[in-house]
Amino acid sequence: MNSDQLKGKWKQLKGSLRSVGVKLTDDDLDVIDGQSDQLIGKIQERYGIARQEAQKQVDEWNSNVARASEAERDPRC
Repeated sequence: MNSDQLKGKWKQLKGSLRSVGVKLTDDDLDVIDGQSDQLIGKIQERYGIARQEAQKQVDEWNSNVARASEAERDPRC
């Protein structure tokens, strides 16, 4: 996922992060505002994990949001 993709899907991803219980406050999410590096940094900080693991989690959340969006658009899913 690149920064443009994250910014474009930020509202969806933001809702997804809340629904899975990510330890980020609304203020954190507002400050991040779709900026990939800031999101990864906050995930690292809150969970005490390596940058690579934080990146992996963000990519997984983004993939889940993309799949959900596709399912909404495709009635065959």
